[in-house]
Amino acid sequence: MSDTLDTTVRYTGKRTAVVTVVGDVDLHTGPVLRAEALTVVGHGAPHLVLDMAQVDFVDSTGLSTLIVLLHASQESGGSLRIAGVPERLLRMVTMTGISELLPVHDTVADALAALDVAEGAEDGADDAVGGVGSSR
Repeated sequence: MSDTLDTTVRYTGKRTAVVTVVGDVDLHTGPVLRAEALTVVGHGAPHLVLDMAQVDFVDSTGLSTLIVLLHASQESGGSLRIAGVPERLLRMVTMTGISELLPVHDTVADALAALDVAEGAEDGADDAVGGVGSSR
């Protein structure tokens, strides 16, 4: 385990960001990931993709962090997806049932493509209500 966690944020659309996570997500570093991702959501990108390909270890605090981020993104009208999940983490996410709540994708590109499809469906629903949302 490491006490350091590096994150890089790349905005891929006006409401979408990819957060690349490097290191362990545990008791010491989970709050760092939570703060970084919540800042991104707070800046208007509620659709998050966490690139976990360079994550070596996740403990229960890390899993809790994923759930907190899922709820925060949903409360902001967005979503959370994880991509590039190492086999060890994938087993944990599956065994704990988190994979039932949180979409898991092989690659960031797959996650973004799935998000585009889902967001396109939401945009269609927004179009149906006309200008109501923009008049606020």
